[in-house]
Amino acid sequence: MHVERIADPADPRLRDYRDLTDVVLRRLSEPAGGLYIAESTKVLARALAAGHRPRSALVLEQWVDDVAPLLEPYDVPVFVGEPGILESLIGFTLHRGVLAAMHRPPLPAAAEVLRDARRVVVIEDVVDHTNVGAIFRSVAGLGADAVLITPRCADPLYRRSVRVSMGTVLQVPWTRLDDWPLGAEQLHEAGFHIAALALADDAVTLDEFAADPPDRVALLLGTEGDGLSRAALAAADSVVTIPMAHGVDSLNVASASAVALFALRTR
Repeated sequence: MHVERIADPADPRLRDYRDLTDVVLRRLSEPAGGLYIAESTKVLARALAAGHRPRSALVLEQWVDDVAPLLEPYDVPVFVGEPGILESLIGFTLHRGVLAAMHRPPLPAAAEVLRDARRVVVIEDVVDHTNVGAIFRSVAGLGADAVLITPRCADPLYRRSVRVSMGTVLQVPWTRLDDWPLGAEQLHEAGFHIAALALADDAVTLDEFAADPPDRVALLLGTEGDGLSRAALAAADSVVTIPMAHGVDSLNVASASAVALFALRTR
């Protein structure tokens, strides 16, 4: 690495880090530019351990010694500046000391992701980056094997998703389905029982389903509010409901994923 101290937030070399709070712009530019942003030394370490390549890093002066061991092997610029300059550049306070622009790895084929998996999660059209990141954290922490996301689902490598997931989106095998709900056919062909987490008159409780689950389960999660699409429910083999109390009918999708994955964990 080579350290370059910066004094001007308008420096053109810093374009990867400019105005990161604008979600719309980041959703458009990050995938098209083949980049994502890793925030914090922990996330950066997980990205590098996963074989992802850095393009550059933006670091607060007092964090250089923490970042140096991670980036020393790479021939990349490490831009170092004072808090006020970096905040003016990125649009928020950099509490975690480092942002790194990382090259996106190519997504694997769904068949590759599913090949050795027993428990997978399918996220249908969840557009909230925080929920997507939290689901990935549940997948990693509770021992599921992979994640599939539908074409309209939020980007798991958006900065907020990566941060909320604590970097687990960089560890968990995942890919984006080319088509949905036609992608359900791939799950069935691979031997998966699709369990839709939803409310329905013919639903079984999570307790009943987890008592004797199929060998390979794909847990299907839908959006907040509208829930799963009709097409997704039609493609499911079972509809599963988490038993609730006190008149509450459902949980936040990320919380629901954690409850269901805990119940379905392999023992």
